[in-house]
Amino acid sequence: MKTKNKVITIDGIDKKILRALMADARTPILEIARNVGISGAAIHQRLRKLEKAKLITGSKFIIDPKVLGYTTMAFMGLYLDNSVNNETIFRELKKIPEVVECHYTTGQWNIFIKVLCYNNEHVMHLLNNKIQTIVGVLRTETLISLDKQIDRQIKI
Repeated sequence: MKTKNKVITIDGIDKKILRALMADARTPILEIARNVGISGAAIHQRLRKLEKAKLITGSKFIIDPKVLGYTTMAFMGLYLDNSVNNETIFRELKKIPEVVECHYTTGQWNIFIKVLCYNNEHVMHLLNNKIQTIVGVLRTETLISLDKQIDRQIKI
């Protein structure tokens, strides 16, 4: 692994390790070591270096929101009052548990968010009672996702 201008270059062994863990973060280190052909200690050492370089930022379990009843995914573009402090908006959006992503953007919207809701009525309630009531939000545009076709990480 080489570092160049805050961009790291990873070798073939690093790629094999990362691919295995991206496929299943619960894969035992010794199993990866056997498949890659190096010791478990070497795998741990490489993972520590990748974490230190901030290529790996953690591991997590992925919850399927549909199993919990969140069957509607929507994207909302927020238009803001120019005089409002964006940090205030972000702080208010963080208080809304249905907001799972929030992006400060270029283009027609100031902020673009992804929300998970139970149904369309839940989306409407969220818009009318939580998002559009935030001081500084002038108006919103909502796109409801009909079906997610691609869900992946960057290729290693």
